[in-house]
Amino acid sequence: MTFLRALTGACAAALASLATFTAPAEAQTYPTRSITMIVPFAAGGPTDVISRIVTGHMAQTMGQSIIIENVVGAGGTTATTRAARAANDGYTLITGHMGTHAASVPLYPKLAYHPEKDFEPIALLAGTPILILARKDFPPKDLKEFVAYVKANAEKVNAAHAGVGSVSHVSCELLHSILDIKPVGVPFNGTGPAMNALVGGQVDYMCDQIVNAVPQINAGTIKAYAIATPERNPSLPNVPTTTEAGLPKFQAQAWNAMFAPKGTSPAIVASLNAAVVKALDDETVRKRLLDLGSVIPGPAERTPEALAALVKSEIAKWTPVLKPAT
Repeated sequence: MTFLRALTGACAAALASLATFTAPAEAQTYPTRSITMIVPFAAGGPTDVISRIVTGHMAQTMGQSIIIENVVGAGGTTATTRAARAANDGYTLITGHMGTHAASVPLYPKLAYHPEKDFEPIALLAGTPILILARKDFPPKDLKEFVAYVKANAEKVNAAHAGVGSVSHVSCELLHSILDIKPVGVPFNGTGPAMNALVGGQVDYMCDQIVNAVPQINAGTIKAYAIATPERNPSLPNVPTTTEAGLPKFQAQAWNAMFAPKGTSPAIVASLNAAVVKALDDETVRKRLLDLGSVIPGPAERTPEALAALVKSEIAKWTPVLKPAT
């Protein structure tokens, strides 16, 4: 399964690589100290895990440590606002995703930043298919039973998520719109805490990125009804697609990407992009991401231009879906 096919065509059109240029002294010396990577959710969630895997290799390439700082709140928009206002010197970055850099636009009318105007895109890190999950003792045995059950008990069941605008919230909003239900939402400060609540049986179900779910599914601590992609994922070969399981309209795949504050120099952006590309080509990094079910972007999808096109297309995709939810 290619990540290009799972995303909108706008990303595929952005095939141009970074322009070749003579790097100024700024890029030749950068970085001279540690870099802070803001992760807009709690430790242990998919965005956090992917960030740590990729930046761990980047730190070796760049010769400076990259410190992960988890900043929670408001579906990731608290951290993203902070990153947008940070100095544009290349020492404060953020891992954003389709929640913070697309769904936030229709969900937060007073959003303090704009994903397209306030950031320099660096590179796409990974694609993360969405799964429909439930506590292990949730009554439905398969997706068809799940659909019938939540429709019949919409006022009683609840769905966990990592805050309004998070991937887990947005993807389940899409599911609920397809099913025409409005169950109770239970917000947490990140997908990690939400998953812990699901494992503990404190909530009924959730829509989550595969990175957060593979270990729990394999351990039998939660149920997986289906994966919302056209094909099954190699890390979970026994989990059917939503099409196979009877809900073909529900197709959802998230993504995680690196951004810098607007105005960060092209030389620094190029340096960071090169380090990401090198990380994604490393066999150890690739294996760790693939074992978690991630989809690794191909060369044409790793450029800043491709990421800019992806953000634009994702805002256009999610705005009509989420506008009624505001």
